[in-house]
Amino acid sequence: MRYYKNEHVRTQTAHTALKPFTSAHLKEVRSHLECIDYDVTPLLSFQELAQSKGVGAIFVKDESRRSSLKSFKALGGAHAVVRVILQEASKHLSRKVAPQEILSPDVQLVAQSLTITCATDGNHGRSVAAACKVAGCRSVIFVHAGVSESRANAIASLGADVQRVTGSYDDSVTYATEAAQKNGWIVVSDTSWPGYEEIPTWVMQGYLVMADEIVQQVEASGRSLTHVFLQAGVGGFAAALAAYLTSVYGDLAPRIVVVEPEKAACIYESAVKGEATKIDHGEATVMAMLECYEPSMLAWRILRETVTAFMTISDEDALYAMAAMAREATLDPVVEGGESGAASLGGLLVALAHPEAKQSLGLNKDSVALVINTEGATDPELYAQLLAQAKALP
Repeated sequence: MRYYKNEHVRTQTAHTALKPFTSAHLKEVRSHLECIDYDVTPLLSFQELAQSKGVGAIFVKDESRRSSLKSFKALGGAHAVVRVILQEASKHLSRKVAPQEILSPDVQLVAQSLTITCATDGNHGRSVAAACKVAGCRSVIFVHAGVSESRANAIASLGADVQRVTGSYDDSVTYATEAAQKNGWIVVSDTSWPGYEEIPTWVMQGYLVMADEIVQQVEASGRSLTHVFLQAGVGGFAAALAAYLTSVYGDLAPRIVVVEPEKAACIYESAVKGEATKIDHGEATVMAMLECYEPSMLAWRILRETVTAFMTISDEDALYAMAAMAREATLDPVVEGGESGAASLGGLLVALAHPEAKQSLGLNKDSVALVINTEGATDPELYAQLLAQAKALP
């Protein structure tokens, strides 16, 4: 485990980087998701685990139940696809097209002329492909060598043209971008770079639906959050939630901790160096959905302002968290936390076991911690294999 306390964290709600990710945008975001199939996900209380670890409460937001995609990504990519189609339709029809027109004949004709593309570790591509199928446009999804056949096939089953490329996730982003430039396609990426931020902003705004559910559900519980652990790949998900929670709670915001794989910690390295930092590709991590080597510029600007601390966990830590989720006896049905979905719980458990981090974060018997199970068994066969390994750990 590596741990770095952010000495420059600020919580001013007026900061420009946070403005697109506040409650002021919720109504608009929800209107763009009306054609997308998703459910409100539960906020679960891991009572036995909290008692055994000496904290007041551990809440788990279970995104494995968000939709048939079993991932929080069902919100982000889909929201951006709908926004892209409405934007293109408004250009073609020379008028502002409303969200409720997304399935109208005029808008469908425009959608049929579009090809939307992206790179993915699995879940973002499924969200984009699913939304394209609903909206009637073509999708081309690039997957890198580390994406399992099961996840690639799940994307293809939604009608997408799935193209496998060599290298890592970051390499597949380059492939998708170059293909889009060559063919006149539209990139819907969950990471951003200079000159490309509008669409990644739309992706991140989709996660505000989840963030608002959390606020309402925690309030209904009668508790107040003291700590939030958020896993990160390129950082978009973590940044969206950090921005929303900071905007809602202001100076009373919980301490936010970003958790990354030890083998792919570009956000952690950025925090240590004080600037967005691309890191070298290393050994693959079991946390495949988080295996990213360059942060989103948009996300980094938010994280450096809002996060209390950055930390890394090992593959074994993630597996242990998978097992911890699956054996919480007070819950029925059992929580399926995928190898990346369980990472934030892994971060909390590691911090509780590490005296320096525990003291630095003020984790104690009164702490109320939130973690997000960002995905369930999105590759059922792999999940079963990894859970078996996890349960065999001492």
